[in-house]
Amino acid sequence: MRVRFSIAPGMIALGLFVLGLSVAVLPADRAVAQAPANPDYGLPISNEQARAVAAAAVGEAKKNGWRIAIAVVGPAAELVYFEKMDGAQLAAADLAQAKARTSVLFRRPSKAFADQFAAGNTSFLSYPEKPVASEGGLPIIVGGKIIGAIGVSGGTGQQDGAAALAGAGVAK
Repeated sequence: MRVRFSIAPGMIALGLFVLGLSVAVLPADRAVAQAPANPDYGLPISNEQARAVAAAAVGEAKKNGWRIAIAVVGPAAELVYFEKMDGAQLAAADLAQAKARTSVLFRRPSKAFADQFAAGNTSFLSYPEKPVASEGGLPIIVGGKIIGAIGVSGGTGQQDGAAALAGAGVAK
């Protein structure tokens, strides 16, 4: 019996490997680039601060007729405050918490993962802690330190992002 070897499978594998390397170093999201690089974690967000953050997000949602859920977590990704508006879709509760966890654990907006996914980089799918690749999660930074994160779900990605931005912007 004669065995034939072909270099084609090896070349294909090498090509895919090189392509994977080039995709893995795609530029970061502009919002992430504007944030401090890897800010340190600070003291946990207080319940009073978390309520103010959520109230601002709810205010933005009401102004626009959106029905959302809001989760605020501390720097260790522990839930500090949660609110679900009447009529928000059922999945919004879990998604809001997951977006907030993603933002605080990875120190970046959850949209950064959505942008990477859209660009073809799926390497983050192999992480033990699976980030949510959807807009609506933002770190809450006070005094240059991450004190928590807000996650919003229930609208479109852009609506969730706008509500999260309104909330994160009031933290002091």
